[in-house]
Amino acid sequence: MKMSAEEYGRRVRRVGPPSPLGRDCLWAFGVGGGICLLGEVLRGWYLTMGLDKELAGTLTSCTLVALSALLTTLGLYQKLAAKAGAGTLVPITGFANAVVSAAIEFKTEGRVLGTGAKMFIIAGPVIVYGTLAAVLYGSVYWLLR
Repeated sequence: MKMSAEEYGRRVRRVGPPSPLGRDCLWAFGVGGGICLLGEVLRGWYLTMGLDKELAGTLTSCTLVALSALLTTLGLYQKLAAKAGAGTLVPITGFANAVVSAAIEFKTEGRVLGTGAKMFIIAGPVIVYGTLAAVLYGSVYWLLR
């Protein structure tokens, strides 16, 4: 049966659920902003403890990764992502979620070939690039000083 693009569009609108684009965008914006706000609150808290800016930033990143991993392990991050969509893709928490999710998904295959190997499906390229870039930049810095 051949149908025109207009007929196909009418059928999709009639059968498919409405897409609340505006509400979805607001949720994504609110949750992404909330994660960033949490990072700023943590950084400010670490600074009030007397830590220098660099260490406070590092501890903030580590805390956000740990919180994201914990929420993923408890199954809460996925529920938040289902509601907020792209708002949970804030790079540091989204990356931690991706690594932990892969590790949890493959744990039935064993600790080494399942959890240990499969969690690097997503993290592997990032870690390899980061390591190689650090070695390259460090070498250039060492040679030019």
